[in-house]
Amino acid sequence: MTPGSILLATTGWDAAEWVKEFRRLAPERPMLTRLENATDPAVRYALVWKHPHGMLAKLPNLQAIFSLGAGVDHVFTDPQLPDVPVVRIVADDLTQRMSEYVIWQVLEHLRHGRIYRHQQAEKIWREPPQPASSAVTVGIMGLGVLGRDAASKLRHIGFKVAGWGRRSQQVDGVACHHGEDGLATFLGQSDIVVVLLPLTQQTRGIVNRDLISKMKRKTPLGGPVLINAGRGGLQVEADILAALDDGSLMAASLDVFETEPLPKESPLWSHPSVTVTPHAAAASDPAQLAPLMLAQIRAHERGEPLANLANRDAGY
Repeated sequence: MTPGSILLATTGWDAAEWVKEFRRLAPERPMLTRLENATDPAVRYALVWKHPHGMLAKLPNLQAIFSLGAGVDHVFTDPQLPDVPVVRIVADDLTQRMSEYVIWQVLEHLRHGRIYRHQQAEKIWREPPQPASSAVTVGIMGLGVLGRDAASKLRHIGFKVAGWGRRSQQVDGVACHHGEDGLATFLGQSDIVVVLLPLTQQTRGIVNRDLISKMKRKTPLGGPVLINAGRGGLQVEADILAALDDGSLMAASLDVFETEPLPKESPLWSHPSVTVTPHAAAASDPAQLAPLMLAQIRAHERGEPLANLANRDAGY
């Protein structure tokens, strides 16, 4: 049987490394990259990142859509999305990268990285009070694969960890909360809040003035800290800036933004209490992810079920 063709449909990404990797691993399988090929009846699989809306609906024999990144919200924004399975990428490499970012930023705030960089620039020799990791509670919003792994690694370092999600969950060593009733309790006990939620209709704009107002005021770090490595649509940046300016937030580390790339005129770039990274917390590495996607495709062609399917009703 002739292997199904793959269409690679992305915007904002250089697709060359993805093409190179897939062609190295599966030279017998046609790989199409030109968007005009989105009507080719030979295409069975689409690998996408922010694909042009409506294009996938023109593929008459499409059997599955694979997201090239950790989230699938960009897929579900297509109003003409065909009724085929949407596959999330779940990979140890991606999970490890996200945990590295979370740990880096948590330690950045615990160990006063921002303060020491300022002191170095001003040639100031002064040691601020240093709390132990065991005195700090890190709250993680979103207890999926990424959140659970970050929680485990933070606990290993010595932090206390709390978690919150839309539904009830149990995670070893984590004080878990859920739903609207549990959110205020979760926020009130967390010194650092890490946002790893998927972007859905229910979570859009959840990091807003109201949520920030419920965060713990007195912390071992001197004030509450926000880290968002989930999705830019989860946050209201005007509310974050206002909270930083009035002291409701002490600091923020943001990897994702309402508009990406972050516009040059955004005050987040130069705010002294904000760390900006360019949606780089968990980069998708073709060398790590392409083999997993090809394995799924080959299993599907053998009649085996696809794994890690997104739930259309839930949006993730």
